[in-house]
Amino acid sequence: MNAVPNANLFSKLQEIMPTLSKGHKKIAEYIMTTYDKAAFMTASKLGAIVGVSESTVVRFATELGFEGYPELQRALKEYTSNRLTTVQRIDVMHDQIGGNDVYEKILNMDIDKIRKTLEEGDREEFYRTVDTLCGAKNIYVIGARSAAVLARFLSFYFTMMFDNVKLVHTTSTSEMFEQILNIGENDIMIGISFPRYSRHTVQAFRYASAQGAKVIAITDSKASPLAAYADNILLARSDMVSFADSLVAPMSVINALIVAVGLRKSDYVIKNYERLEAIYDEYEVYERSDDDDSDKGDA
Repeated sequence: MNAVPNANLFSKLQEIMPTLSKGHKKIAEYIMTTYDKAAFMTASKLGAIVGVSESTVVRFATELGFEGYPELQRALKEYTSNRLTTVQRIDVMHDQIGGNDVYEKILNMDIDKIRKTLEEGDREEFYRTVDTLCGAKNIYVIGARSAAVLARFLSFYFTMMFDNVKLVHTTSTSEMFEQILNIGENDIMIGISFPRYSRHTVQAFRYASAQGAKVIAITDSKASPLAAYADNILLARSDMVSFADSLVAPMSVINALIVAVGLRKSDYVIKNYERLEAIYDEYEVYERSDDDDSDKGDA
């Protein structure tokens, strides 16, 4: 049996409910009624809550077509992440962190996200994306809400590497479409979105794809609504922990993308930064160190 697609997970559970054993039925009922909590439980904890063994929970996952419980939990998280309200996220945060050392817990969780992103990343897809970018006529970068920080960071560095980079603002739908109106063939749109996915970003992707532009998604899953329109997909873990989105893994992927493109276009990048350094000095863009000031005074 193949694993159940996330969108059909609950309909599958309803369908097979009458055929389940007593223990498996308890698990299914709990997941269907308390999915926002079940998605973040270990197999042991889920079993303890519904009154079955950990091995029963694992067998339940394989009966659904998953390789094991971690795959079922991942599917539940993907299903859950775009449906939780901020208040529900806060409840999950309390369950996950509780009385633990927040500093250590969050940093370790972020380290784990980067490690899993590295392990699961498709290197061939990454370098295909770099190839696509290096042949672009115009590059449009879009990211809404918390992803706007990532979009701004990416566009800041890409401006040093390409002649025509446009950071798309998403304050309103009309403003967004005014900025991407003329996107077309030989152009690229890079969209960044993580649960809860931005409707503006999805709309921009749909439009860009329809106009013949290449579309690159930086998101968390192939089940993301961005993936349906993307020519290239770069995945990064952004498992929801609290009401604040974790962006460390997406930022690492974006950093890698910037460096890879920079190496491909090194001559162009070096010339740009040489010119910029001269401008920085002439207009005193940066604060000088004490050593610089003392040298100037001795001259």
